[in-house]
Amino acid sequence: MQRRTFLRSTAVAALTAVPLTTSAVGSASAADIQVSSLAALQSAINGAAPGDRIVVADGTYTVPPGSSINITGKNGTDSAPLTIVSKSRGGAVLRGERGFVLSGSSNIVLSGFSFRQSTTLEIPADCSAIRLTRNDFQFADSGDPYWVVVRADDTKIDRNHFHDKTTAGIFIVVDGPGSTAMAQNLHVFRNHFSDHSFTGANGGEPIRLGVSGRALSAAKAYVEYNLFERCDGDPEAISVKSSDNTIRYNTIRDSRGGIVLRHGNRSTVEGNHLIDGTDGVRVYGNDHKIVNNYLSGLSGRALVIGSGTTRDHHAGETEAERRGNDACDRAVIAHNSLIGNTGTLVGETRTYAPQDVVVADNLLVGDTGSLVAMGATSGFTWQSNLLWGAAANGNIPSGGFTRADPRLAQGADGVKRLTPASPAIGAATLGGTVVADDIDGDQRGSVRDIGADEYATAPALRRPLTAADVGPNAA
Repeated sequence: MQRRTFLRSTAVAALTAVPLTTSAVGSASAADIQVSSLAALQSAINGAAPGDRIVVADGTYTVPPGSSINITGKNGTDSAPLTIVSKSRGGAVLRGERGFVLSGSSNIVLSGFSFRQSTTLEIPADCSAIRLTRNDFQFADSGDPYWVVVRADDTKIDRNHFHDKTTAGIFIVVDGPGSTAMAQNLHVFRNHFSDHSFTGANGGEPIRLGVSGRALSAAKAYVEYNLFERCDGDPEAISVKSSDNTIRYNTIRDSRGGIVLRHGNRSTVEGNHLIDGTDGVRVYGNDHKIVNNYLSGLSGRALVIGSGTTRDHHAGETEAERRGNDACDRAVIAHNSLIGNTGTLVGETRTYAPQDVVVADNLLVGDTGSLVAMGATSGFTWQSNLLWGAAANGNIPSGGFTRADPRLAQGADGVKRLTPASPAIGAATLGGTVVADDIDGDQRGSVRDIGADEYATAPALRRPLTAADVGPNAA
């Protein structure tokens, strides 16, 4: 117990370093430039210098057809961005066909607006360090299908609410310059995505990171601490179609969509809660890390290790190969908790089987079907997984698991965690530095527990997110 308490204090110190604080873009300043009309706003932008803060009075501003609010050739600095902010959060409502149009600009902050346009807000490749923060996005369903398109490097999208879309289309699309490159270093955090109710088979993702033609390009995006609720427009709430991304500490609740590494390589899916929805995590491509995730109450497939119509995307492949599923190779799938799902750990039956995947130290608990229902595999390592419940073991190799009651208890946040007598405590065996801490923020130490939770007595530092943790009014 002393080991656990000490390591918890270490985790507190580590979490304070996570870059989730925000500059005071909403606070008043003697240098504020107050405007109350579209003409005055455009004039203020045209004359703005680094560090200026243009404050738009509350009210509804309808941009005439064929017009826009232009931010052209304006450059703040890292320490003195050019900020355009609504006087109160959500108080300045932008209507009409088009709102802000950016070009050749950097270090610009757009904060506190209610966006009600019908045309995509684009952050083009000739811009950089653009930030969208504390805005409310509800574009017209009859307008462009994509609400925000990012092609610029170093974009931040934080503490916004994207909500209420009934037609096909995507809240945030991330592309890049040309046809194969990706925007670099995107950071999407503390946003609330809710109520995408498109009923088609696909095409209604909240977030799409790339597209098949950009699959081999490294984006190095971080999508973290976001809440997804009732996101039913697509089986993929976060659709990753590029390489080298990190998807962590998000909560997806009551949603059809899950986290899908559809194209690309070397991404990490870590510490996410997927609760009471349909789909969980699906994995295609090479060298991914899927660790510390909590998947519970899902009516579809909780964790899919995907087979392929092709083996490895490459620069010379055909269009059909590029758009096809790349079999999952060399993934590490460890320290996940899959509890009470209809389909637990599942495979597929395409031509190319997944190969050389490590499945270790996972907790699988269920009462229906089979806990493991893989198709063909090649070179898999199954190690020290813990299984329990009325569900059959399935086709997991006999040496890759133990069957025992994990002795879980449900907390006030709905998450089932280990209790002191759990056989999962200290039973993890996978070598190497797979995870430093657990889903709650507890440090793992040298003696690790099976599943997403490392047993501890102190309150969790991380937990499933609620609406109070995200969106325009979040800390």
